Amino acid sequence: MVAGEVSGDLLGADLIKALKLHHPDIEIYGIGGPRMIEQGFRSLYDMERLAVMGLVEVLGRLGELLKIRKTLRDQLISDPPDAFVGIDAPDFNTDLELKLKKAGIPTLHYVSPTVWAWRGYRIKKIRQAVDHMLVVFPFEMKFYEKQHMRATFVGHPAANETPEVIDKTGARKALALPIDKDVIALLPGSRGSELSRHAELFVDSVVRIHARYPDAVFALPFAKPQLRQAFLDAIGKREQQSLPIVYFDGRSREVLAAADVALLASGTAALEAALMRTPMVVTYRMNPLSAWLIKRFAHVKLFSMPNNLAGHELVPEFIQEKATADNLSSSVCRFLEDSARRQHVTRELSGIYTQLRCESGKLAAEAVLSEVRLSRDEKQ
Repeated sequence: MVAGEVSGDLLGADLIKALKLHHPDIEIYGIGGPRMIEQGFRSLYDMERLAVMGLVEVLGRLGELLKIRKTLRDQLISDPPDAFVGIDAPDFNTDLELKLKKAGIPTLHYVSPTVWAWRGYRIKKIRQAVDHMLVVFPFEMKFYEKQHMRATFVGHPAANETPEVIDKTGARKALALPIDKDVIALLPGSRGSELSRHAELFVDSVVRIHARYPDAVFALPFAKPQLRQAFLDAIGKREQQSLPIVYFDGRSREVLAAADVALLASGTAALEAALMRTPMVVTYRMNPLSAWLIKRFAHVKLFSMPNNLAGHELVPEFIQEKATADNLSSSVCRFLEDSARRQHVTRELSGIYTQLRCESGKLAAEAVLSEVRLSRDEKQ
């Protein structure tokens, strides 16, 4: 197995635990993090060496990454394992899987690249590299069926970690937020680049919402402590220090559980809000070139994951030039003034949550073992 970041480490640990229920003496090795190692995984390299974000950072480490991949590839081909599982990290894993599959090693990939959404030309290489795709969203199954590839829907592990019943009152008490007022969660992005594009937009939106709902309270969890100052700078630039915003370091799930509505940047936060069954307004701004490329190579009309899972625009989403303070604040206020609409969205999000809540490790382990058996039968 090869996992390249924290989310992959969690998936890998869950899969290893399930595999050991079938085969207690199984040997699993490659590249993984502390959670996988806790389950008996033997990591040949520190996973942090693969966790590189951004084009410039990748280019700076490209030589090291290529050397790691070549060394691992040569080792696996000289002493073939029964199967290889690449966990996310498609830029690193797909080329590795391609060489291993050509060498006769069964390859599985856990978490589909967003090839169904954009850059569809990548599917040719994925088909050549991967024997079996383990997907976390149900609509991905149709995509791979059309590509005549073996795929298994295993559910999303984050859904398994989310409680079946959301205790809104308990979450507010834990965060010291008022029980009897409207609470709006703000999640403007977990990266500095995202926050730089969204901070002033969010401040302007909060100003407008506060004018219409002066008793509402806003809760903002920061993914990293250093992002707090960037947002405070935007507050200062707009001279809005008196806005009723409560700040938290981390605790995004608790904040989403406590909220009546969330205003958030598209990405992981939108899926997290869906799993917490919190109505939301989704937005995103990116640099114009990236927006042009996505528009040119995109295959989907909806960009937020809750809407893709629902199959229609369940929650309002605004990207690029439509991401204005007027649009965002008006959409949040419509949720606050229409409890029936909030309840409808919550019910649909509950259906999404139920659909994604599966025994992911168990289903993934069964797919891996099935692929091993299939390979052995073909060789006999």
